[in-house]
Amino acid sequence: MHKKIFIFGIILLFNGCSSNSNQNVLPSGLEYPDQESWGVTIILTDSSLERARIKSGHLEKYNKRQYILLDEMVEVDFYDKNEEHVAVLNSLKAEVKQNSNNMKAIGNVVAISDSGITLYTDTLLWDAKREKMTTLDPVMITTEDSDTLYGIGFESDSDFKNWKILNPSGVTNRVNK
Repeated sequence: MHKKIFIFGIILLFNGCSSNSNQNVLPSGLEYPDQESWGVTIILTDSSLERARIKSGHLEKYNKRQYILLDEMVEVDFYDKNEEHVAVLNSLKAEVKQNSNNMKAIGNVVAISDSGITLYTDTLLWDAKREKMTTLDPVMITTEDSDTLYGIGFESDSDFKNWKILNPSGVTNRVNK
């Protein structure tokens, strides 16, 4: 009788240990960040010159994919080759590829140039090497002359000096003279 109780106790002990250890194992198939930070600032450079400064409330870094996800109050300041401020961008999220510094802004994207041009769209890609911004999404642009332009697709340099809407439509407040 004592032998049966002892064996039953050992079985319970092993079952209890094995079920507890499974509770501490992370589910397979999910990817977890290698690093996480809050209240961050990232500086993207080219030849040691600051080209963009990204601030976010939360960052997740994935080493294997060389990828950074910023997902809280993203604000990006862009700088020209003389490190002079040229534009600011705000979005809900942003993704940065570490091997190229290319960035994708996602969700309620608003980019404002220092010259007064404002772009509204859902996503905006920034090619760090070419210093070009592009999207294939619908866009709305207000110019320094209070014109409002709409379209599908957009291309520009980082300072919005040379930009174009791919499929434009719009309204102007200019008076014909």
